[in-house]
Amino acid sequence: MVKTLWLVRKLGDFSSDLVDEEDIVVLIQDGVLRFPTRKGWYACREDAQARGIKLPENLTLTYEQIADLIVKAQRVVVW
Repeated sequence: MVKTLWLVRKLGDFSSDLVDEEDIVVLIQDGVLRFPTRKGWYACREDAQARGIKLPENLTLTYEQIADLIVKAQRVVVW
């Protein structure tokens, strides 16, 4: 189970210090402009494609997968 799901729309004021080991971070909208380099960090596949960004498939999640995580997470934070 995911403790906290972080949906990060833009990166300017997001602090990765807030993220615990059991958390998952999903970069969405303009947040996908940052490459997900940490364990448990992903980018929204459709948002990356819309911006012409090519990412390895194992670092991306579809809208359907993100919706699944929202249902399973104990807490969801949109940043």
